[in-house]
Amino acid sequence: MATGSLNLNLNLLVLNPTVAFPAARPTVWPAGAASVTVSRRLPSVRATVDDFLGDFGARDPFPAELESGFGEKVLGYGNTEHKILIPNISALSLSQQDCAPISPLQPPISKDDAQTLVRKVVGWRLVDEEGALKLKCLWKLRDFKCGVELINRISKVTEAAGHFPNIYLEQPNQVRAELWTASIGGLSMNDFIVASKIDEIKTSDLVPRKYKSRVG
Repeated sequence: MATGSLNLNLNLLVLNPTVAFPAARPTVWPAGAASVTVSRRLPSVRATVDDFLGDFGARDPFPAELESGFGEKVLGYGNTEHKILIPNISALSLSQQDCAPISPLQPPISKDDAQTLVRKVVGWRLVDEEGALKLKCLWKLRDFKCGVELINRISKVTEAAGHFPNIYLEQPNQVRAELWTASIGGLSMNDFIVASKIDEIKTSDLVPRKYKSRVG
């Protein structure tokens, strides 16, 4: 066998970044064998999690974490590549999303999906009227003036969203809002987005002290 130094680069394919690698041990070769130097170079690992919450990526450690020496207690490599991703739309709350154009050919949201989504909005209830699902919400206000003010606040929010509810001033101090997408004959995601935006409207200064802002 020829003498000299034979350099071998072993590139390890990391299938699971959470698996710890055993510490390297010196290799003992028989007398007279060629000297072999083995070096390990770990490749960059890019992990992307595409789930409902999205991937918020990695962050730099806080000073207190650096002082604690946490890096010596966890698995990690200096040449690991970190990818910072923007959260996908599903990670955002309904009120942070924008309404999208609706095609007349688009089917309305199913009843099962609507029952899941209605849990994400406060005070709204599902109503089935002649086979079409709608969202409805009722506010009991202090007086007629407060009812008009609430309608103005709702109008401002929904105008910015580009998706409008039907709003009714019932009795002198009661406001009812109704959301659905007439072009598809039922509910779309836009209805839940707008309902969530309406939920964020301040009403504490408009409702009677003895009543909640929504009664049904």
